[in-house]
Amino acid sequence: MLTVHPNPKPCHPFKSRSFSSRIANTINEKNEPKQSSSAGKIKRLVLTQEGRTKLNAYPDREFYAYPRFVTHVDGGFISTLTDLYRERLNPGSEILDLMSSWVSHLPKEVEYKRVVGLGLNAQELAKNPRLDYFFVKDLNEDQKLESDGCSFDAVLCTVSVQYLQYPEKVFAEVFRVLRPGGVFIVSFSNRLFYEKAISAWRDGTAYSRVQLVLQYFQCVEGFTQPETIRKLPAATAGGGGGAQEDKGPLGWDRIMRSLGMLLSGSASDPFYAVIAYKNFKP
Repeated sequence: MLTVHPNPKPCHPFKSRSFSSRIANTINEKNEPKQSSSAGKIKRLVLTQEGRTKLNAYPDREFYAYPRFVTHVDGGFISTLTDLYRERLNPGSEILDLMSSWVSHLPKEVEYKRVVGLGLNAQELAKNPRLDYFFVKDLNEDQKLESDGCSFDAVLCTVSVQYLQYPEKVFAEVFRVLRPGGVFIVSFSNRLFYEKAISAWRDGTAYSRVQLVLQYFQCVEGFTQPETIRKLPAATAGGGGGAQEDKGPLGWDRIMRSLGMLLSGSASDPFYAVIAYKNFKP
């Protein structure tokens, strides 16, 4: 089920539908989006069935029903991400913020033509000042993006890729809605809601998680060779300890899992971003 909440701007992201208020409208999830000849072709599946499983198998909408007006990464991570957006996103761009919430971390001084959010909690999305429209949708139930092909200059996915159970289909859909030369920026750290992360991510290491996202891009025909950006805490970068996840039976992570969020043992969050473009890098 997809719920759409536009604000009263004249430019609508979906040409086949018109909206006049922020009252929720329900779209039949069987209405598939218009297919484009430039849709990304999935060359191979990255995850096994076991790799897609979650400890908490209840619908994600239930887990995210209560709004969380917090940032799930620290200030250093956010500053690095905003600088990356400032460097890679052109003013006047049309942007899709996947798995969005109450903040998009876009640079405040830069104006974009249109920013569309897609997430699971309407209250969080409604508080996001950068969104012109937002859509409430669970990408683990339906991976289709109800947008025409070549609709956006950039797609963002911030600290959420670890929850995708069908990333191959989502990345293929992102390819479809991007314009040629458009960029997809996937950023993440070592924090996660442990019970909602997929097994392949949950049981992995920092290195294997980066490799996993690289494979998500590489499994879709048409993306450029993905590039990786890392900014690690000093101790981690030097090999002397750093961000570690305590796997012991009495570890701190067990306590934090009961509160919903697994934290790293580091004083600052490591930053990872994997970036690729549709067809070519401008």
